[in-house]
Amino acid sequence: MAYFAAFTQHVWNIFVAERKPGWKNLLLLFAVCSSVSLIANVLLFLAGYTLLTEYPVSAAIIFMPLWVILSISLFFFRYLRCFSALFFLTCGMHEGRNTLVAAGTGAVVAGNIQNIFYNLKQLADSVTCILESQHLSFLDEYIKAIWWIYNQSKALSNPLKDIVEVNDKLDVSYFILDEGLNLRLNKTRLGIQNVVNQISSVLALHLSLAKKVLPLLGTAFILLGTYRFLQKFLGPHTIKFKNTYITKEFIRYNEQQWQQQKLSVLPLSKEERKVYAMVPSFCQTYKEKKCTIRFFLPVLANLCIWILFGAIDYLLYWLIFSVSKHLQDFPELEVHLKLYYHKNADKFIFNNGEIVDNKTSFEIPLFEHVCIPTPQLSLNATWIQLGTIIIFLTVLGLFTSTFIQLKILVTTSFFPKTDMKRIEYLHAKLLNRRSKLSERKMKRKLNSFATISGSQSSRQ
Repeated sequence: MAYFAAFTQHVWNIFVAERKPGWKNLLLLFAVCSSVSLIANVLLFLAGYTLLTEYPVSAAIIFMPLWVILSISLFFFRYLRCFSALFFLTCGMHEGRNTLVAAGTGAVVAGNIQNIFYNLKQLADSVTCILESQHLSFLDEYIKAIWWIYNQSKALSNPLKDIVEVNDKLDVSYFILDEGLNLRLNKTRLGIQNVVNQISSVLALHLSLAKKVLPLLGTAFILLGTYRFLQKFLGPHTIKFKNTYITKEFIRYNEQQWQQQKLSVLPLSKEERKVYAMVPSFCQTYKEKKCTIRFFLPVLANLCIWILFGAIDYLLYWLIFSVSKHLQDFPELEVHLKLYYHKNADKFIFNNGEIVDNKTSFEIPLFEHVCIPTPQLSLNATWIQLGTIIIFLTVLGLFTSTFIQLKILVTTSFFPKTDMKRIEYLHAKLLNRRSKLSERKMKRKLNSFATISGSQSSRQ
């Protein structure tokens, strides 16, 4: 572990330092820059992977020259080296959080919302199917009943069937005047289909944006956030920008001031430790805790929205599944028929009765099985992706203050002169703060002494 730490420190020193003469130093610097460029190109490739899968040849054409150009640029420009190091750290901060939240929203759109509309379409199709098949299924059973009555009446109405054979013919047909019903069903079906097509097109557009544009847009925001950080750090107000960290250079500067018999600001008081933090350190100050809370607020808001759509998806699935199960278990309508021949009245009597054989009962299904909806559930696939994203967001939120500290340390490593200005300003600020506090304490003591002496004189 010690060798790895020493090796990492040596590589970092090469990456931070100016170009030194000598082919060995230049070769080491170019190797480090090529490695950093390769990692950056891999991240860019992952960000644009879905866009480049449609053009596999262009991926090699784009990223190979980009790797070479970026390696050469890092080798010659120290500012770009600092920018690339800050880019990796910015991925773990607010810009990276926004990219992950957008990816989670895309997963919800692709999973839960799309599945909600699919189940609603299944329910609407089931209703129209039941309306279409309801009267036809009953008519088929009625025709079967008529044929049964006809066959039974032939057996009962021919007393001389052993001597004389009577041949007759029965033709049963039906005609349904349901033009109005068909028009309404077709209108309903077309309306449902139009709504489904519109929703499908919108969802397809959102999915395309989520898969192709959002990763590239998130990368662009990370680059913009890195540039703004560097601009503020190197701007005219650099001495005040996030200048609340006690670094090793600050400790070294304070020791030099102490050796020159000047005032020292270390160790910090209890109140000062709530504002100023030693870096690197995992102990958060009050401001860093507020920053962590602000990091998690959008995450919690989007998490509530994800849970809401997941709950709607599950409840709709459970409702349709329960209805489908009850419809499948619903018993068929069983009709028992019995036919009597009354000789004195010379007529047939047709009524309900007990089952004599299998031919005297009919089972009419109230719902066709093909019309029963079959819902789908997408919670498993969707929430596996969301669980991974939530884990990453939780880790990034817990270490957001550490990433800020590392960004300050990285930037001060590349710009030591600016770092010295910040150290001198922070050292003088702490001294002025302590002098003001001491003056206030002296005034309070004098005021308390004056009030005590005035009360004693009044008593005398």
